[in-house]
Amino acid sequence: MKRPTQKDVAQRAGVSRSTVSYVLNDQNDLKIPISDETRQRVMQAMTDLGYEPDARAQSLRRGDTNIVGVIIPVIQNPFFWQIISGISEGLQENGYSLHLTHHPLDLQQEANTIRELTHQPVDGFILLAAAKYLLPRLTDYLRKSGRPIVEITGSKAEFDHVLHSYSSGTRALMAHLLELGHKRIGFIYGITNEVQGFDRLIIYREVMQEAGLSDMHSLETHCEETMEDAYRAAYALLSNKNRPTALLVINDMLAIAVMRAASDLGLVIPHDLSVASFDDIPFSNYTLPRLTTVSGKSEESGREAVRLLLNRFAEPDLPPQVVSAGVQLIIRESTGPVAI
Repeated sequence: MKRPTQKDVAQRAGVSRSTVSYVLNDQNDLKIPISDETRQRVMQAMTDLGYEPDARAQSLRRGDTNIVGVIIPVIQNPFFWQIISGISEGLQENGYSLHLTHHPLDLQQEANTIRELTHQPVDGFILLAAAKYLLPRLTDYLRKSGRPIVEITGSKAEFDHVLHSYSSGTRALMAHLLELGHKRIGFIYGITNEVQGFDRLIIYREVMQEAGLSDMHSLETHCEETMEDAYRAAYALLSNKNRPTALLVINDMLAIAVMRAASDLGLVIPHDLSVASFDDIPFSNYTLPRLTTVSGKSEESGREAVRLLLNRFAEPDLPPQVVSAGVQLIIRESTGPVAI
């Protein structure tokens, strides 16, 4: 069945198409001199025909779109999709929709990402990583766009931001492993940009030094962000004669690959090796054994980012907004006492 148009409404109400447009765009302000009787005829005709205004066209005329651009750095990690779930729910509850853009940290893709963003009429942006991780021209484009920006980041940022730091969670996790008697605690640091996980790496090093465990650098393994990279890194580290008795892993997704590497080497978790990580993605509760992890309460962070963005829409001159996301250590079956 053909969707009714403004022309159909005008014919049924016995008015011009421009009158229908005036009524639609002036329903609240009543600045255009149209009689109440004419307005009522137009509204009744819309009801009779089941006419629904094109919300996108109306918003463009008002200068807004009710669309928020969300920029995601890694599409493989379920943690980011949990944040997006929180953002999506928060936006939908407030009448906004979401446009998703992936920003690979790749100079060859930078121009394509900027081109895509310039073609999207969005009211503001939410970044799922600090702007300093982005490529230079992309960062500059966002800064000059004139649209509100909120970051979800592990460090301070120039825009409104949700501070999503694992510093306190890393300290709690290290305390847990030390209490279990572990002294050779390794770290699988799988990232694309060196600063992405500094909130974890710095605390790991601090706690190892505080505990008098000075050989930590030999237990750190830096690799790329894929599961295969983490598998290979863990396999090499765990093949050493003086292998770690416990491993921190930068995120749960890579921890799953690390657990597989340990199993392929004949190590039993947690008897021979304790494994712990960060994010608390849904899979972490279904690994064998279940994974000890630090939850970043990702969906809550997404909702908080939406709240900050809506605040900025409503009051553009607000002072900088910063909120801190909560973290929680969740002890499961993948960590246990060091074998004697």
